[in-house]
Amino acid sequence: MKILLLGEYSNVHATLAEGLRELGHKVTLLSNGDFWKDYPRDIDLVRVPTKIGGIKYFAKLLTILPRLRGYDVVQIINPMFLELKAERIFPTYKYLRKHNGKMFMGAFGMDYYWVNTCITSKPLRYSDFNIGDTIRHDPPAEREYIDWLGTEKERLNKYIAYDCDGIVSGLYEYDVCYRPVFPQKTTFIPYPIKIPNAPEVQSTNQQKIKFFIGISKSRSTYKGTDIMWRALIKLQNEHPDKVEIIRAEGVPFDEYEKMMNRADVVLDQIYSYTPAMNGLLAMSKGKVLVGGGEEENYEILGENELRPIINVQPNEQDVYKQLHRLVAKSKELPMLQQQSVEYIRRHHDYIKVAKQYVEMYKTAKRL
Repeated sequence: MKILLLGEYSNVHATLAEGLRELGHKVTLLSNGDFWKDYPRDIDLVRVPTKIGGIKYFAKLLTILPRLRGYDVVQIINPMFLELKAERIFPTYKYLRKHNGKMFMGAFGMDYYWVNTCITSKPLRYSDFNIGDTIRHDPPAEREYIDWLGTEKERLNKYIAYDCDGIVSGLYEYDVCYRPVFPQKTTFIPYPIKIPNAPEVQSTNQQKIKFFIGISKSRSTYKGTDIMWRALIKLQNEHPDKVEIIRAEGVPFDEYEKMMNRADVVLDQIYSYTPAMNGLLAMSKGKVLVGGGEEENYEILGENELRPIINVQPNEQDVYKQLHRLVAKSKELPMLQQQSVEYIRRHHDYIKVAKQYVEMYKTAKRL
């Protein structure tokens, strides 16, 4: 098949493209590399954040569009798959729809259905936008409400969701937002990961456990890394001879990954039910992940044996409790690390995932 992938989130499309090519398909990936992360792509489309930059971006898009015709499959990463206002994306989507085969939309991150579902029907016990029945009102969450609810972004998201031939959800959380509304066209497929040739497993002889945490100042409260950081500092203060902290803040992705590679345990998002790309990358390297690992995550994957993720509730007390347990039972770390790698092999191997995408592409009916 001839496949066009548009947009990027945390290496999802770049890794999927590799898997699809391994299976013999012709793939073109157009993206901005996910901003500073600078992931690989075939066609580079980056917007410089100035008025002139916006004009140049739109002009380049117009010159590229004629090349984006004749594909059997077009998949967009999100309704906002271009760095344009929502109202300007409508014509591009319609052009792609007219001149290509089947259209698919990713349910991989922030969009109207994710925001709206979390604050209305609340199918999740906690999320980026709710803790039980309580709606979160921290500034980052408020910005997303303003951005997606009652706006052109909402209208664009709804239009594409109803018009496209298929919606692919990458996490349990996103699946429960889309499946009730689009049961016939929503398909859950795990995120694709390339497993390193020799993932490292911790030696039980080392004195300190190395904990890695990535801090983004603008999203620390929103993602709960502020809570994790406080629990981690408390743990180190109580066990300075057993705990070493590796903190990454504002570093390029290559440096971020090198810092992660030194760790035994990686702390990820606190409000998630499931690990996303950053957490899955850590697990593929033989790291123990502390973050989202609710039973719903294992159930949607059909996983009945492995339980490698240290699941935490969204509060400092539970995070500390789980971290303290890791220190107290450090001999379990190698087993959990081995389970982490096996978990990725079973469910996220990029070739296995690419095959699931091919099956979805083939079986979906063009609407």
